[in-house]
Amino acid sequence: MKHYQQQANAFPGDYLNNLWGEIHACPYFAVNNLNRDFVGTKGFSVVFRRSHISTVEQKFPYFKPYLDLALHANCNAFYLNPLLLKEGSRVDPHIDRSLRSYCKTIEPPMFVSVLYVRVPENMDGGELVLKSHKRQLGQIKPQMNTLLYFQGDLTHSVNAVKTPGNRLSLVCEQYSLSEEELADIPEFTIESRVAQSTTKKRK
Repeated sequence: MKHYQQQANAFPGDYLNNLWGEIHACPYFAVNNLNRDFVGTKGFSVVFRRSHISTVEQKFPYFKPYLDLALHANCNAFYLNPLLLKEGSRVDPHIDRSLRSYCKTIEPPMFVSVLYVRVPENMDGGELVLKSHKRQLGQIKPQMNTLLYFQGDLTHSVNAVKTPGNRLSLVCEQYSLSEEELADIPEFTIESRVAQSTTKKRK
C-alpha cells in the first residue's frame, strides 16, 4: 500500500443504515473519550486482541461485517471507534497511538481502516488530510460506503465540517505487537464517557 488506498461500495446499503442506527442507539455513544485533538466529536472505543474478536461480535454484532472485511490477518491488537462529526467539528493533526495508555513502548499502528457510514449531502469541509513530515500525501473527501486504509504512521487530521448533518465513520487502528507488548493490552474492554466497562480482562 502506497500511503493509502480506497475501496468503494464496500458493503450493501442496508448494512450502512443498520450500522448508523445501532451506533446511535448504543448506550456507550456519547461525547468522545478521545483526546483534545477531537473537537466537537462523539463516539466510544473498543479495545481488543485478535483472540477476542468473537467477544466484540457478541457484544456488538453489527460490527461483524466490518471486522470480517477490514481487519488485517497480521495484526493482533485493535482500537475500534465510531467517530461522529457535525457542523463545527474537526480533528486536529495527530498520529494514532491510542493503545499507549496500556503500553508506553507501542509504536503507531500498521494500518488504520476507516469506513464512511454517513456523509452530509454536498458536505463542505470534513476532508481527511494525510501528511508525512509536513508533506501532504492526500486530501480525501469522504464518500459513503468507502472503506479507506492508510499507513498508521502518517499524521492525519479532519478539516472542520461546515455543513449541517452528520459525518459518521467507523475507525480501527490495527497493531502488530510483540508478545511482551500484547500482554499489556486488555483482551477486551470498552472506553466511554458514559460508563467505564466492567468487562476488562487481562491475562
